[in-house]
Amino acid sequence: MDMFSYEFMQRAFWAGGLIGLIGPLLGVYLMLRRQVLMADTLSHVSLAGVALGTVLQLNPALSGFAVAVAGGIVIEQLRRSYRTYSELPVAIIMTSGLALAVVLMSLKQNLSKSFSSYLFGSIVAVSDTQLKLIAVVAAAGLLYFIVLRRPLYSLTFDEETASISGVHTGLLSFSFAVLTGMTVAAAMPVVGVLLVSALIVLPASIALRIASGFTAAILIAVSTGLIGVFSGLTASYYINTPPGGTIALFLLLFLLTAIGIQKLLRLKRRRSKYRRPLKQPEIHSKA
Repeated sequence: MDMFSYEFMQRAFWAGGLIGLIGPLLGVYLMLRRQVLMADTLSHVSLAGVALGTVLQLNPALSGFAVAVAGGIVIEQLRRSYRTYSELPVAIIMTSGLALAVVLMSLKQNLSKSFSSYLFGSIVAVSDTQLKLIAVVAAAGLLYFIVLRRPLYSLTFDEETASISGVHTGLLSFSFAVLTGMTVAAAMPVVGVLLVSALIVLPASIALRIASGFTAAILIAVSTGLIGVFSGLTASYYINTPPGGTIALFLLLFLLTAIGIQKLLRLKRRRSKYRRPLKQPEIHSKA
């Protein structure tokens, strides 16, 4: 039977396509701003939000979403307080999020058993509410990057120059942190908490390694992310594996392939350079 005859697979592919579009795009900016660990941190914070929603009998997806956004804002605020130690806010929020998640999970029996879909992702975990939430996040993210592409570009490469040129760097940084939290929380049902950063970072890693410019990096990252998501979801359906791990393995395979091809091309260029025949000196006979 065709996998698209199932409604849960249709929702999974729609959700995966939307996340595969906005996640790698965000990842390029995170890598260039040297904030790669922010995605991983907010995924753990989002897990605490899911646990909080379950304990309080709220919608876990919405509570995880809200807590991830709040975590992004707190990270940005701490980053400004600890400018010299930029990695410190990430460590503080990550440990706090994990500690809160563990404590909340212990408050309710059988809660840890139902967390496997949140940890590793699940094809059937994408509900209509979550799909609508993902669609809103993807639309908002695309609009954000299109409208603010120039100030974001300036902020990404040189924050001080951007501030001098009139860009409201503080407000823009906070909005970027909010969008990061929204994207991480939206991606959680598809790839899971533990691997959400793979969908954001790995396509961007491939793109920044082989792209010749910023626009090319964006296009390569998004294309790689979409191919990885669709390939991983298809394989996950047929071999019955967690979608998050399958998608991450496909993206990792793409990265290793890109690195291998790059090294082979460099080796080939070096060999062709050394194999060029030397020009024989011309001998002029004296009359």
